[in-house]
Amino acid sequence: MNKKISLGLAISLIAIASAVTFILTSFFTLQSFNKRVVDVNEKARKYNSLQAMDSFVHENFYGDIDENNINDGILKGYVSGLNDKYSRYLTADEYTDEKSDNAGEMTGLGLTLEKDDSGYIKIAGIMPDSPVSEKDIKAGDFIVSVNGSDVLETGFEKSIELMSGTDGTEVTLTIRRDGVDNTYTLKRRPIEVVTVTGEMLNNYIGYIKISGFKQNTSQQFTDVLERLTLNGAKGIIFDLRENGGGLLDALEDCLDPLLPEGIIATAEYSDGHSETIVYSDESEINLPMTVIVNGHTASAAELFAASLKDFGKAEIIGTTTYGKGVMQSTTELSNGGAVVLTIAEYKTTVSDCYDGIGITPDYVVENNDNSDEQYNKAIEIVSQKISGT
Repeated sequence: MNKKISLGLAISLIAIASAVTFILTSFFTLQSFNKRVVDVNEKARKYNSLQAMDSFVHENFYGDIDENNINDGILKGYVSGLNDKYSRYLTADEYTDEKSDNAGEMTGLGLTLEKDDSGYIKIAGIMPDSPVSEKDIKAGDFIVSVNGSDVLETGFEKSIELMSGTDGTEVTLTIRRDGVDNTYTLKRRPIEVVTVTGEMLNNYIGYIKISGFKQNTSQQFTDVLERLTLNGAKGIIFDLRENGGGLLDALEDCLDPLLPEGIIATAEYSDGHSETIVYSDESEINLPMTVIVNGHTASAAELFAASLKDFGKAEIIGTTTYGKGVMQSTTELSNGGAVVLTIAEYKTTVSDCYDGIGITPDYVVENNDNSDEQYNKAIEIVSQKISGT
């Protein structure tokens, strides 16, 4: 028997449904409104405090005020208030330097420097294909004068500052070796930063050192890997000690030829959604591998090590890594500066995120003052894998 709903009852049900819809809509609208009110009130408090500070400083500060510096300081203070050690504000000049660094390029002389106990500047290293490499200047020499100013009188920091400059400008250095001084005039120019080097060990093990992941790292890595494999490398050691990380795109390019096809690593954002950040195609090198790490191996370098470990391609040797498993994005602002903001955490598709924890090696090995035990252990492990023992 069919049951019929009376017209009055139908109208009543429609009225109830409309009322419920109205109540729910009103509830969420009120919530949204209240949130906006809170946001507006909070912003008003911040801006009122800032305006009060600005008025007080301009009325009472004894000295000149650089408004650009004030604006940069405000933005730096805002980001520092997030209490996140990886988020930061970059001034226009700092952002320009950051872009050059990410590109794997620097403008200068090509020197790695350190302060000596004598007060002079010791040359710790010289970059290949740099202005300094073209002169008779060697690691271990001392810089005693910059543009005619004695380093002891000028001071270490100021002397370093005098050595910095733009492309095409010149600087005069007095270099001391074995008590003999020689003066050189050098022209600053762009220099490619080498982040990947490699060599053959024992005629059958390829050793690849990666110091960072820059825009030019991918090509350098490909060139070194191809050279070593063509020369007959039967196993590979990757050395990521002191590698603080870098660009995820460069990391992905380096991992691609080493891993099987599929999603290797993902990032999870604050709203809960995930994205693939490292994917590998079907081409894959199958050779015994190890990775050397230490406490300064961080960020993308840790993800490199974790990816090879988690997909069964390599064992890790050394000490527990730094533990940075969060990623940042850089956004340019209208004033030419930029904000670097932590936006997600990441991990391989096999293991958990290592942020704040680090990666524990398969073989925990400490170095001593006399020998590189981590390096020796890596050679031992790869040799055993190659021989099948």
